[in-house]
Amino acid sequence: MDIVKLRELLEAELSSPDLTELDDEFYAEFDSLIKALKLSAESSRERGEDVEERLYLAQLGIAERLMREIIKIRLHKIVDLAVEGVPYGLTSEERRIFTILRTFIEREEIPVEIPEETVEVSEEAPQREVPKKKVPREAYIIKIDLPKILDPELKEYGPFRAGDLVIIPRSLGKVLVERDAAERIRIAP
Repeated sequence: MDIVKLRELLEAELSSPDLTELDDEFYAEFDSLIKALKLSAESSRERGEDVEERLYLAQLGIAERLMREIIKIRLHKIVDLAVEGVPYGLTSEERRIFTILRTFIEREEIPVEIPEETVEVSEEAPQREVPKKKVPREAYIIKIDLPKILDPELKEYGPFRAGDLVIIPRSLGKVLVERDAAERIRIAP
């Protein structure tokens, strides 16, 4: 993955109403590109190579802006697909978004993934039920970029970017809404 590939993907997304087919590892590859550019910039700074550092930082900025545009366009297309109910050309991350949107549109309960526990059950032992997780009834759309935040029990959440849809404790959500940093969204049962 490189900036040229990101630019080509952006052009493909802009020129077609359909989602461009992506490798399921696309987002992981992008994360690797960003990490590599950051490490290269840090390494250049440590060696005193100012010009080289600025070049890496410029590439980093370009890659992040291209990716934001790609994500924005793909999210619009995913919303359209969710309304139509036809998932295709989605990565695994995008399928999760599609499922949430589709569930919201159909006004059903949002599916909650419960990790499977490997438990050997003998014939003598009674089978125990796996407790169901509480399904969230509200979420928040973050309006501004936020660093990591702590709840009253000192559990970390974030960092968040403007436009993220997050499920956080109500106490944190209330503070963010009061400070106009988030908007509360109700999830219908």
